[in-house]
Amino acid sequence: MTGLQEIPESINVMILYRIRRVLKLGIKSLWLHRLRAILTVLGIIFGVASVIAMLAIGEGASRAAQEQIARLGSLNIIIKTAQPPEDQKATGQQQMLREYGLTYADAERFHNSIPDVQVIVPVRRLSQQAWYRNRKIPIEIIGTVPWHLETSPVRLLRGRFLTSFDLDYKQDICVIDEAAVKELFIFDDPMGQDVKIGKDYYRIVGIVTAQGSASTASVPEEKAPSTNGQGGANAGNIYIPLSAVKERFGETSLQFSSGSRKIEKVQLQEVIIKVSDIGKVQSSRDILINLLGQFHKKNDYQIVVPLELLRESERTKRIFSVVLGSIAAISLLVGGIGIMNIMLATVSERTREIGIRRALGAKRKDIIFQFLSETLFLTFAGGILGIFLGCIIPFFVTRFGNMPTVITWISLLLSFGISGIVGIAFGMYPAYRAANMDPIESLRHE
Repeated sequence: MTGLQEIPESINVMILYRIRRVLKLGIKSLWLHRLRAILTVLGIIFGVASVIAMLAIGEGASRAAQEQIARLGSLNIIIKTAQPPEDQKATGQQQMLREYGLTYADAERFHNSIPDVQVIVPVRRLSQQAWYRNRKIPIEIIGTVPWHLETSPVRLLRGRFLTSFDLDYKQDICVIDEAAVKELFIFDDPMGQDVKIGKDYYRIVGIVTAQGSASTASVPEEKAPSTNGQGGANAGNIYIPLSAVKERFGETSLQFSSGSRKIEKVQLQEVIIKVSDIGKVQSSRDILINLLGQFHKKNDYQIVVPLELLRESERTKRIFSVVLGSIAAISLLVGGIGIMNIMLATVSERTREIGIRRALGAKRKDIIFQFLSETLFLTFAGGILGIFLGCIIPFFVTRFGNMPTVITWISLLLSFGISGIVGIAFGMYPAYRAANMDPIESLRHE
């Protein structure tokens, strides 16, 4: 029994010895032509790196967009005032007063008609100048209600937010965001300071996080409602009780364009509705469409549903990843063609060596394994180096290009797996061609 047990062990030892010898021959052959091997493997390196880098850039851009949409709230429905199309009959005539957009009556109707509504937040937005001592910055006034934070991505950092007392008695207080703090208060503590906006002073009682561009990303520029004050980019936001904004800034604004003067009246720029359950978003949206269709014949509104935007963004992400991955995979295909070209040239150069090995007893599978091992060694070496390079490129893109990138394990495994498949696919033909050579003709080759 002992002798019978030793036979399989000796067979395993022989197999391992043959594999080791073939691998040693393959590496030795590549070392003798190392410059050619390095140039060949560069195609795989850059192919793998491009797959990882492009997928990382696509994933980063997609996640950034999804985070912006998610900050709007998956339970929220946002109705925005939009400028209605110009009346063709009024073309060339001076239009003295143009009234459009959302109203306080709309907010009341929304509250009474939507059964699943949890919170309704009316919002008035105005562009103005804020003064503190000798410093002046353009800011956006957000006239709102105390429960604004329940539907907004902003969070309280210091102090307090607006209260019902502030709303009822039109208090001269405000809450400022950290972006405006950095521009207006360079060395001073903003808490308790007075900021001049228009003709009035407002005392700062709280500081919130910067809102960013997520809340306005979905409104086309040409459809955005006009506001009072200065145009241009705002340095930050200041939150004031809606009742105070209505009393002190009014609801009309004077607009100059193309030598004509227009007076526009807009009560609310935005109404945010938060429903009780994510399954009620679609039904609530349908009710809103019917209500607005009855009372707004001018088409002066826009409905934004963050949940729908998020789902659309996920679909776009999948398409984007497939397109980017396919483009990057082409470079891997080019690298595989380069490997096959080099291996075919190698077979032609080593024809006599193949004939000698076959004459000494080497089988066809030994020749196949030898050339295939060389191809796989080049491919896997290129894949590992390509993964390393592919992880470095997104780092520099994020650092110097200000673009978010996300490297996933799927992209690493996918790129390395594709490189292995390319190595096997494009290395198989040269290996079979070498194995099928006639030993006698190979020995005669010079």
